Amino acid sequence: MTDQKPNGSRFHHAREDARFATQNLPTPQTESPAYRLAFQDTDFLLREDLRPVRFQLELLKPELLLDEANIASMLVIYGSARIPSPDHADALVAAAKTPEECRVAERLAAKAPYYREAKRLAARASAVPRDAQGRRHFVVCSGGGPSIMEAANRGAHECGKESVGLNIVLPHEQAPNQYVTPSLSFQFHYFALRKMHFLLRARAVCVFPGGFGTFDETFELLTLVQTGKMKAMPIVLFGKEFWNRVVDFDALADEGVINRRDIDLFKFVETAEEAWAHICDFWKDDPLGALARSEPDQRPECWDWAPDAD
Repeated sequence: MTDQKPNGSRFHHAREDARFATQNLPTPQTESPAYRLAFQDTDFLLREDLRPVRFQLELLKPELLLDEANIASMLVIYGSARIPSPDHADALVAAAKTPEECRVAERLAAKAPYYREAKRLAARASAVPRDAQGRRHFVVCSGGGPSIMEAANRGAHECGKESVGLNIVLPHEQAPNQYVTPSLSFQFHYFALRKMHFLLRARAVCVFPGGFGTFDETFELLTLVQTGKMKAMPIVLFGKEFWNRVVDFDALADEGVINRRDIDLFKFVETAEEAWAHICDFWKDDPLGALARSEPDQRPECWDWAPDAD
């Protein structure tokens, strides 16, 4: 993060003040925690009373770094952390021991093609050029973890493009996948702030089969658009059979708890081509649409895209 001094400022940077503070002679007063600069005092910052300040910091840090990276808009990809890549699907099934484990492993393995579709979609989005101001659009953003999230970051990485990962601190071990751009790899404590950063720059959200986390993020997005708290954007659900099996959207409308037209807030697709075509169509009357439809002078090898899909 850059730390530019305001033009004409006569004050030291906070970094310099922090260095000065370490030069104090050791006395009972200077060695007391009370004497520490507030922004250097971890014990103070972690007090329960400071939760609102930590919220602000967790909102501000990624916002500043994404601005400095010239990222104006993002393609957000949600999805399971458990679906194997096609290369590992057979091994997952082979490792199952009980009949129940076999059934679950087979169902997860059957979803392995979605790993490839997430990777292909990310590669296509990563080919979108900068705008006239040099800002980047449809930059791939995932939750930073394994499986579908890994596929998203991998699709960008293998095209030599940057991508964003928004990880979350969990009780069990959780690390960013190896394909997230290090300078755009963020860690969150608060789920609420993480979800906000998913959507602040989102211009399309593509959702692959997933569990509680995927549902949480997806239904919050649908609620925000449904209630008018957020402007509409392309919301794409991969795998109509999966979604209609686990959520009966028509029944929700039949019961009157959602409006029938709320089902039109999202679109079911099966392939990356379908998803990208929907995104381009949604933004067709916006400058974003022209950027989305443009192609690089030479297609990168990683761009596994059907020639007639455009």
